[in-house]
Amino acid sequence: MGIFDGLPISRDKSYLREELSKIDENWAAARFDSLPHVVHILTSKDREGDVQILKEQSDIIEEVVDEVVHAYHGGFNKAIQNYSQILRLFSESTQDIGALKVDLAEAKKLIGARNKQLHQLWYRSVTLRHIISLLDQIEGIAKVPGRIEKLIAEKQFYAAVQLHLQSSLMLEREGLQTVGALQDVRSELTKLRGVLFYKVLEDLHSHLYNKGEYSSVVSSINEIDDAMPTTTAIAFSMNNSQPLSRRTRLLKGDNQLGTFGAGDRFYRPSSIDGGSSFDGHDEDVGMDGLDDATSDGYTMRVNGGDTVSRDGKIVSLHIPIWLSDSTPDEFVEAMRKSDAPLHVKYLQTMVECLCMLGKVAAAGAIISQRLRPTIHEIITTKIKAQADHVNCSRTGIGQAASNMLTGLHYLKGRLESHQLPRQKRQSGIPLAGTLLAVSPVSPVMSPAGTAQTAAKELLDSIFDTVVRIFENHIIVGELLELKSLQQVDLNTPKVAAADINWNPDSDASHDTGGYTLGFSLTVLQSECQQLICEILRATPEAASADAAVQTARLASKAPSKDNRSEDGLSFAFRFTDATIPIPNQGADIIRQGWSRRGPSVLQEGYGTAALLPEQGIYLAASVYRPVVQFTDKVASMLPEKFSQLGNDGLLTFVENFVKDHFLPTMFVDYRKGVQQAISSPAAFRPRAHAPISYTPSIEKGRPVLQGLLAIDLLAKEVLGWAQAMPKFAGDLINYVQTFLERTYERCRTSYMEAVLEKQSYMLIGRHDVENLMRLDPASSCFQNSLDQGIREPNASDAETIEVEMELSDILLNLRPIKQENLIRDDNKLILLASLSDSLEYVAESIERLGNSSMKDHDRREEKRNHHSRTSSAPTKDLASFAEEYRKLSIDCLKVLRVEMQLETVFHMQEMTSREYLDDQDAEEPDDFVISLTSQITRRDEEMVPFVAGEKRNYIFGGICSIAANAFMKALVDIKSINLFGVQQICRNSIALEQALAAISSIDNEAIQLRLDRVRTYYELLNMPFEALLAFIAEHKHLFTSAEYTNLLKVQVPGREIPSDSEDRLAEVLPR
Repeated sequence: MGIFDGLPISRDKSYLREELSKIDENWAAARFDSLPHVVHILTSKDREGDVQILKEQSDIIEEVVDEVVHAYHGGFNKAIQNYSQILRLFSESTQDIGALKVDLAEAKKLIGARNKQLHQLWYRSVTLRHIISLLDQIEGIAKVPGRIEKLIAEKQFYAAVQLHLQSSLMLEREGLQTVGALQDVRSELTKLRGVLFYKVLEDLHSHLYNKGEYSSVVSSINEIDDAMPTTTAIAFSMNNSQPLSRRTRLLKGDNQLGTFGAGDRFYRPSSIDGGSSFDGHDEDVGMDGLDDATSDGYTMRVNGGDTVSRDGKIVSLHIPIWLSDSTPDEFVEAMRKSDAPLHVKYLQTMVECLCMLGKVAAAGAIISQRLRPTIHEIITTKIKAQADHVNCSRTGIGQAASNMLTGLHYLKGRLESHQLPRQKRQSGIPLAGTLLAVSPVSPVMSPAGTAQTAAKELLDSIFDTVVRIFENHIIVGELLELKSLQQVDLNTPKVAAADINWNPDSDASHDTGGYTLGFSLTVLQSECQQLICEILRATPEAASADAAVQTARLASKAPSKDNRSEDGLSFAFRFTDATIPIPNQGADIIRQGWSRRGPSVLQEGYGTAALLPEQGIYLAASVYRPVVQFTDKVASMLPEKFSQLGNDGLLTFVENFVKDHFLPTMFVDYRKGVQQAISSPAAFRPRAHAPISYTPSIEKGRPVLQGLLAIDLLAKEVLGWAQAMPKFAGDLINYVQTFLERTYERCRTSYMEAVLEKQSYMLIGRHDVENLMRLDPASSCFQNSLDQGIREPNASDAETIEVEMELSDILLNLRPIKQENLIRDDNKLILLASLSDSLEYVAESIERLGNSSMKDHDRREEKRNHHSRTSSAPTKDLASFAEEYRKLSIDCLKVLRVEMQLETVFHMQEMTSREYLDDQDAEEPDDFVISLTSQITRRDEEMVPFVAGEKRNYIFGGICSIAANAFMKALVDIKSINLFGVQQICRNSIALEQALAAISSIDNEAIQLRLDRVRTYYELLNMPFEALLAFIAEHKHLFTSAEYTNLLKVQVPGREIPSDSEDRLAEVLPR
């Protein structure tokens, strides 16, 4: 922008701007130097032209100056006129001030002459004004009782207390003390003070137990509807050295609540100055203020006047409705700015009212006195309401309400009319019947039973109610303690507040009437303990002297003249019969401190019998977890300074009960069940009516032995208790291990009864046989069970044949085998088969249970740093028991396999004592072959329901190899054989092949190959020597050299063997 751009030039001469823009700005420089321009003109070729240009520019500038002067001419004239007018007015003012000074001097002389009279008139006016003020105050005070009663009726307690205190202070003024007409007002105010106290205390009591209009349960619903904040965390900050819990801290600010108390414990508002507070606070104004507050609050919410906090919650900044008629002060302002929940604000208001009335200690004493009966009534009422729901559901009344029940439905009726489920397995034996026969608890009392669920839901519901109540007690208790400490600090400033507050047993409890957080926590836990005792059917009795000392320490009770020994948490126990109601003497002893209030206060139980079964001791499992959760919640709610109160007294009681009573009782009961299960005659008796085929599912009829099935169910049940009580999981797992160990001994005994002094049992115990059986490829079916030293299933055929040949040689060398060394009783063989499968089932179940328990143990170990409660680790892993069970199961299968091989050798050994020189072709196999095949078929059919296919293959799969080897080696003992004899042996092998092929689990192709080799071997006896020699030359490796040599040693009628046959055979066979 140029320096000439701001000049006032009219539009019709806008060309001047363009001309001015062409003029160099150097002409307008502050320090203009004309020499360069002169030199330029003198040295220019066209001097006249340059001079003409300068003249034209000079004309333009002059014209611009004329325009500027014309534009500013009017303004200059007006400014001159204004200046002239100012000079005129200033001159006139100077004259007026001089005259005023003269008048003031004359007035001063006149007033000084009558000074005494004016002073008297001023004094009279002040006196009259004071009298008028007193008359106005007397008239206002006369209306105060009515206004207070109206505020009480409208539940404007804070406004009523304010008005009462202000009126009381006014009556103490010098001018009103001698007014006789105000004596009645004084007496009425005294009465109203007591009425106010009990009204405030009653309302506070209702809200303490969530029964008031602004309680947390009610206000949470209203806050959702009105978009009010629903958070339960409040930040309450005060100028005090004692830390408060997160539930009683307001937002930090300059406001200080509860600092209004004075030495006389009365509220002294700073707004009282000569009755001015009555000028703006009357009945009409109070009602209008209430209407305005509600209407403004609604307008703020609708118009978006509410503020939004950082967490996104709407925070209303309007005055609460119960403070709408109050005189604005610091407390009301603090309540308006606070973002605490509605019920917390109301509790703070009620405590403030008590502090203003000077009734903190009296209120604390009454709250303490009513705490236990109120909690008892709340719990009893809640249980009775749930029982009414159950009764309505049972009678068909209120079906819509019954659909809303989630836990305690029909439980009592189901317990009274309980019948065993009719679902049966395919085998015809009900699973529930097996469990009920040995389990010490009914199905509804089992760890996953409906009784456990009902008890847990009941305790969860009651503990949730108690936690909400204790949250209110924390708020009120800390506020009452804070108010009392502030008053103590005002009266005795040299006493440190921390020295009083940190010791729960100090004299600070006197200032709150004995009401402290420690006292309320103790009473709440004591009532919860009474409820648990009733659920567990354990009657608490008077404790010993040492237990009483511990009770006092846990209760952290303050010194008081009242006897509050009922607040202890240490009890001795005795158990009543499950069918006998609980006597009330124990409860009376516990609550003897309340007996002075009359028989109506005596507590007669909670009525849990209407919901829960009579066999209460086993409900300890469902009690434990809710108590742990309740204790954790209470511990998280307590302020840091109260963490030393021993708030886990209830948990300690439950843990001691479980450790000292529940666990020993359960161990004895389940030990009896285990003994009953394994000692029953039918416990190890194979199923009489087993299904046709084997099924791996227990629900579809897997024929597990009843004794082992019962043990498995009992073990699962005990581990179910362990899952419900993680801390005692180690003890319960030890119980399971004890039961499994006894069961294993019983299984071992049954196994030994079947195999004792039998050759098969002694063989599998030999080291060489054990190694060969481990190397046998057939043992691959045990890879999922025991994979140590078992050969892979893809081993070479040569290695397989070598192992089978070594085993066959060992077994054949045992000939002759006696019948008494064999297990001839098929029932014992079926027992071994069933025992093997049952042991395998239990082993798998133990492994699953062990893995589950280890996962739970690992999770508990991870939480060890967070919780001080740790569970005892099991001394022995359940996997070791599973391995022992599986080893015994495999031993049963090994015995069965070796037994079938020995049976084959036993029948095949008759072949060596028979001559095969028949004169005609027989139509049937030999008798020993028929006996063997019928025995194989019969035993296979009997074992089908009890053994899986791969295990049956293992049992009967060794017959073929031992039979083929027996056939081949029998030729050495046969002196002579003819054509019909060869056919008879081939017929025997065919019959054996058909019997083995009928077993569905065996590989038919492998059987055919082995026995075809036997038939081929015996058919070589029908060949002439030269043809035999040619066959051997072509099939050198089909048989061994010894087997080929044995062919030449047998005498066959009609076959000529040269004398050098063995030499010629040696030349053909490889060396």
